[in-house]
Amino acid sequence: MRRLRNVKIVATLGPVSSDYATIRALFEAGADVFRLNMSHGVHEDIRARHTIIRQVEQDTGRPIAILADLQGPKLRVGVFSNPDGEMLVEGAAFRMDLSSTPGGVTRVQLPHPEIFAALEAGASLLVNDGKIRLKVVDCGKDYANCSVTVGGVISNRKGVNVPDVVLPMAALSEKDRVDLEFACELGVDWLALSFVQRPEDVIEARALARGRAAILSKIEKPAAVKAYDAILQGSDGIMGARGDLGVELPVYTVPPIQKRLIRGARAAAKPVIVATQMLESMIEAPVPTRAEVSDVATAIYEGADAIMLSAESAAGKYPIEAVTTMNNVAISVEKDPTYRQVIEASRVIQRETIGDGIVAAAREIAEATNIKAIACFSQSGTTAALVARERPRVPIIALTPLMSTARRMALTWGLHNAICEPQERFKGAVLAAIHVARRDGFAQVEDMIVLTAGVPFNVKGTTNILRVAPCDERLISKVDPE
Repeated sequence: MRRLRNVKIVATLGPVSSDYATIRALFEAGADVFRLNMSHGVHEDIRARHTIIRQVEQDTGRPIAILADLQGPKLRVGVFSNPDGEMLVEGAAFRMDLSSTPGGVTRVQLPHPEIFAALEAGASLLVNDGKIRLKVVDCGKDYANCSVTVGGVISNRKGVNVPDVVLPMAALSEKDRVDLEFACELGVDWLALSFVQRPEDVIEARALARGRAAILSKIEKPAAVKAYDAILQGSDGIMGARGDLGVELPVYTVPPIQKRLIRGARAAAKPVIVATQMLESMIEAPVPTRAEVSDVATAIYEGADAIMLSAESAAGKYPIEAVTTMNNVAISVEKDPTYRQVIEASRVIQRETIGDGIVAAAREIAEATNIKAIACFSQSGTTAALVARERPRVPIIALTPLMSTARRMALTWGLHNAICEPQERFKGAVLAAIHVARRDGFAQVEDMIVLTAGVPFNVKGTTNILRVAPCDERLISKVDPE
C-alpha cells in the first residue's frame, strides 16, 4: 500500500480501537504508527493490541511502527474531606504539605517531598492542568504556603505541575521501569519517554532499553525546552507534547517552540512528532473545526515527520474519520506549491560528511532530471534518515533486510519501507531497488531511479555511493561497481 503523502500519521489505540477490524481500518485510512499509551490499560490489554497490529502488518505486507508511550511520574494532590472538593478564591492563602490528613479549603497533602526540596519563594504551582494557579510565599522541606492567583474548584488527586524549577526526580518511575521492560520484551519499535528534564533522563532510558527499542523524548516541560539541544543529541526522535507545554508555559510561546523542535530534529536527521489536541473536537464530532485543520496543516508545512492523534482515535466516537481527515489534510497541503517553497526554504545545508554530500547530490540529481524515485539501501536506517532530511520532491524508497529497521523507519518523513534480501554486492542492491520501485508503482520499466548505499554493506554510517540506474534489469551493467 503506497501512501499519497510524506508526513506520517500516529494513531493512539484505546477502548474504541482495540479489535482487528478497527485497527485494520485505521491503517487503511492512513495510520503509519500505532501508539500504545502505558498510562491506560493493563499489560494484557497492551499485549493484545500489539498482537493485532502485527497481524495487520502481516496481512497487509507493510511494516508498521509501534510506539509505547511511558506514563512518567504523576504529581498529584491528596484527598479532601469534602468529596466534591473545595473552592479556592483568588487572593486566599492555601498550604500544601506532607500530612496525610484529608484536606480542606486552607490546605491539602502534596505527597512529593522532592517538590518541596526544589521549591523557592515566588515559584508557581499549577493544579488541574493549570486551571488553578498558586504562588509560593514561603516553603520548607515539608510544606509550601501559597497565595491563590487563579481560583477554582480543587478536588481529589488532581495533577500538579511545577513549571519554574527542575525537579530532582528521574523521568522513569518504578511503574515506568516495569512498563519499559514489558514493552521491550513485547517487541515495540519506539519508546516515548515522558517527564524529560535533562539529557541524563534519556541516557537512563537508553541503558534500560539496551538497544531493543529506539528512544523518543517528549518535550513537555520548560526544562526540556531549555536543554533541547542536549536532549536531542541523546535521543533517536522527538515528540512535541504541546498540551503540557501549554500548561507550564504561556500558550503564545508554544508555536515558536514547535517550530524550533521541528527545525532542530530535522537538522539532526531524527524524526519529530507534533502531538496533542490536533483534532480534539473529533472526539465528539464527525468533522473537525477549521482551526484544528489549520493547526494540522501548520505542522505539515513546518516539515514535521509525523502528526499524532490521541483520544481522537483511542476513545472518540469517530476514530477512523479522524485518521481519514488527517490523511486528507496532509495530501491537500503537500499538493500546494507553497508547501514545497516552505520546505525548501527551511532546508538546513549539512555538508559535514561524505554521507551528507551523497544524499544532497541524490536529491539534486532527482529533482533536476526525470528521476522517478530515490532508493536507499539501509541496514540501520541512517542512510534513509539522511535522504529524508533533504525532503526531496520525488518519493523515497527505503530498503533494508531487517524488519526491525523497516518498522522504526515507518515514523520518518517520506519513507516507503520495504524488506529485501541481505546484499553483499552493490549490483544486488540496485536490482532489489528496481524490483521494489516497479512492484510498488513508483516507476515503470522505461524509467530511471537514483540509488544510495554504504559500501561495505552492513556497516552503520557508511553512506558513500550513488548510482543512477534504469529500471530495466537488462540494461544494468554486468560489471559490478564494486
